[in-house]
Amino acid sequence: MKNKFELEHIGINTQNAEEAQNLAQLLSVMFNLEPRHGQKSEFAGPFFECMKEPFLGSNGHIAMRTPDLTAAVDELKEKGFSFRMETAAYTEEGTLKNIYLDGEYGGFAIHIMQK
Repeated sequence: MKNKFELEHIGINTQNAEEAQNLAQLLSVMFNLEPRHGQKSEFAGPFFECMKEPFLGSNGHIAMRTPDLTAAVDELKEKGFSFRMETAAYTEEGTLKNIYLDGEYGGFAIHIMQK
């Protein structure tokens, strides 16, 4: 059975915290969203994560969520995709919480998250 994927957010790389905050503020005004401060990023609602410094992906990342991350990883591996294991994050119980695919797609890294 194929896994269901949904868009979680778009991560946009910026050069510094000020640029991230300005972009998040602009996107919040543009789309009537609530700005929110994060440790590594500034958010414009649930849709945009403006990184305070460049991270994975030339342009940033696309975060997707799925109800069964382990099965989704297996499905993507069967399709020939690989993962950056050093980016894997786990719950306290040891279950995979999120991970990045290896490579870039249209200048973006792909981040897969447990829903």
